[in-house]
Amino acid sequence: MKTTITPRVRTLVLLFLAVVGMLFAGAGTASAHAALTGSDPSSGVVVNKAPTQVSLTFSEKVATNNDSLRVLDPKGKRVDVGKPSNISGTTYATQIRSGLPDGTYTVAWQVVSADSHPVGGAFTFSIGSPSKTTVSAAAEQDVGGGLVGGLYGFGRYMSYAGFIVMVGGAAFVLACWQRGAGVRALQRLVVSGWVSLTAATLWLLLLRGSYTTSGKFGDIFDLNLLGQVLQTKTGASLVSRLLLLAAAALFIAVLFGAYDKREDEEKRDLTFGLAIGGGVVAAGLAASWALSEHASTGLQPGIAMPVDVVHLLAVAAWLGGLTALLVSLYRAPADNPVGRATVQRFSRLAFGSVVALVATGIYQSWRQLGSWSAFTDTGYGQLLLVKIGLVALLVGIASISRRWTGRLADSDTDTAKAETVVEETAAAEEHEPEKEHVTASAKTGGSSAASGDPKRAAQLARQQVAVDTTRQKRLRDADPNLFGLRRSVLAEAAVAVVVLAVTTALTTTEPGRTEEDAKAAKASSSSSSSSSSGALTLDMSFDTGGKDGKGIIRVDIDPARVGGNEMHVYVQRPNGRAFDVPEVKVAFTLAAKKIGPLPVTPDRITTGHWAANGIQIPMAGDWKISVTVRTSDIDQTTVDKNAQIG
Repeated sequence: MKTTITPRVRTLVLLFLAVVGMLFAGAGTASAHAALTGSDPSSGVVVNKAPTQVSLTFSEKVATNNDSLRVLDPKGKRVDVGKPSNISGTTYATQIRSGLPDGTYTVAWQVVSADSHPVGGAFTFSIGSPSKTTVSAAAEQDVGGGLVGGLYGFGRYMSYAGFIVMVGGAAFVLACWQRGAGVRALQRLVVSGWVSLTAATLWLLLLRGSYTTSGKFGDIFDLNLLGQVLQTKTGASLVSRLLLLAAAALFIAVLFGAYDKREDEEKRDLTFGLAIGGGVVAAGLAASWALSEHASTGLQPGIAMPVDVVHLLAVAAWLGGLTALLVSLYRAPADNPVGRATVQRFSRLAFGSVVALVATGIYQSWRQLGSWSAFTDTGYGQLLLVKIGLVALLVGIASISRRWTGRLADSDTDTAKAETVVEETAAAEEHEPEKEHVTASAKTGGSSAASGDPKRAAQLARQQVAVDTTRQKRLRDADPNLFGLRRSVLAEAAVAVVVLAVTTALTTTEPGRTEEDAKAAKASSSSSSSSSSGALTLDMSFDTGGKDGKGIIRVDIDPARVGGNEMHVYVQRPNGRAFDVPEVKVAFTLAAKKIGPLPVTPDRITTGHWAANGIQIPMAGDWKISVTVRTSDIDQTTVDKNAQIG
């Protein structure tokens, strides 16, 4: 049975384009990785007096520029003054002009979260009374989307693919098949990985300014934006990646130059040095992602970043080595075939990589999701389930490849068999007049060319190449077990393309923990002071800053009037479950009359439920209700919200 590489390569390319197209065409706006947890004034509120500033509080620190916070009057004219500033923790504010008339004002914001992804939104508040406005719908930009967003996403995919192919291909040569350093197809594969990663890094550096600000394609070559990008954490990571790629180029030159020309005895000494140097460069390249994306923010960044580096290196060793094995099985010359020993060494390398992937993946899943429900209730969890299923499929196909490997003959037997097949092929060709004529003609091609017939010489040379190619193909297809191995490895590579696409999508998807926090924050802001049947309910988000310190406080006051009241305090985690905290305190302050704070220490009823009876409110007014919650011996915070009582 004859096989050709061209249709399979075409299938892989089409599969690659289809997956990328589906992921990025349906991606739309990039998901937010920093959530807006509060604002002053709040969304939709009507205030009697114009504020002097507008402040926004996020779930993590963000990067701002001159246009990050814009306040627009009903006609769309900006009324904010100066650059936004960080006033405390994760709260940022911009000053607004004094003497603003009554009406509805729009706050449009666009910032860059700590994990490098842009996020934006808009809301309105009113002074005096609401009015018509034409800017609220247009104020919220398509942050991270559009043409620039799609190009940036494709650049991220190509950078990951280039890293995996370059690092995995080099690791395959050093650890599994040192004779492969002289195989031209493997050389081209590793070099193409380096070129892809370098080009994608430069492309991301140019796109970064437009991607995080205007989203306009024309701003890609704006040198001012490029200068701003170079001063950010992401810009520094991309520049560091380019410097490390220069060192990687030197490593590749040695691997496929001096190393290939050494004898087997000399290679052993050089292999150790190349492995150490290459490992350091590969770890540095992996760190350029870990230091600027998900791992650098949130819980335990000091542990998460090294874990992320190990995870990326394991992916490269497995999937990049798989790509190198596939190329070797199809493109290795007949006199230097891939034997059983090589495949077995890669099998051990792949197994170790899978173990590292599982260990680091479990930690990353816990860190990014935080609860079992987030697997099905968040987009990140659903994508992660898809990735887990694909990896399981990949491992299943790999087990089939291992069975084919066990059926392969030993390397010495393979070599003897190859020589036999070559002899049989040559003998068969001697009895084929057409091929004999081609071979004979090719041998006299030099004299034909010398006699002044270059066209004939070129034709004979092409015919000889065709004969050699056919001979190589027959030799590769002579062992049915090797043929079966090639087919199963090809299937593995096809699934690996999809795994890489899903992984890239995960890096641009809002983590489950953040998504749940954002939902809680929206619920808190939307359920502002509401009175029903004389009762008052307030929801407030809190973060004590320690481990597992985020949650939501719900305060119920009944009947919310002057005189005696009953109060219930419910403390919940972001996912809605009861939060067992050691202490809760409440204080009431009426600033307009200089009353308070009036402290109240509620009694613990059950897990997450505290209550107090007979709370005396001396007069009606706009009371500030402050709640202090302690989650550990040293971690506590105070949050407050105003409410009309009486």
